[in-house]
Amino acid sequence: MGYKPEQVINGTWGELWVDSEYISEVTSLNAKVTPKTETISQSRQLVDGTKITGLECKGEIKLNKVSSRFIALQSDNLKKGIQTEVTIISKLEDPSALGCERVKLIGCVFTEMTLADWELKKNGDETIPFTFRDWEAIDLI
Repeated sequence: MGYKPEQVINGTWGELWVDSEYISEVTSLNAKVTPKTETISQSRQLVDGTKITGLECKGEIKLNKVSSRFIALQSDNLKKGIQTEVTIISKLEDPSALGCERVKLIGCVFTEMTLADWELKKNGDETIPFTFRDWEAIDLI
């Protein structure tokens, strides 16, 4: 069947919400689920098989640095030894594509907090890694 080149989704149309707050300065979002596996050897088989024994859910948000939003979100809790847990919603809806893709990431915990990171003559950006416990596909293409 094929597809038309203009139907390829472009990240320019991506949007992000953290706990229902729209994050307009987002430049990229990456969230992946990686199966953890154990090797299974079998009699009379030269190639080992694998069995899924768990899942690793990780992601990363990249932003133009325009505020201290993520320091404010985490700082007080981290000093008290409390994890900040949020829900992240990703939306990608290119007007030339075949539809909208929305995914909700549940139980997100940021795994580091950058307090300062700048360089002369360089625009500020931020990278915020996180883990998550669950996900829900809200809209699929």
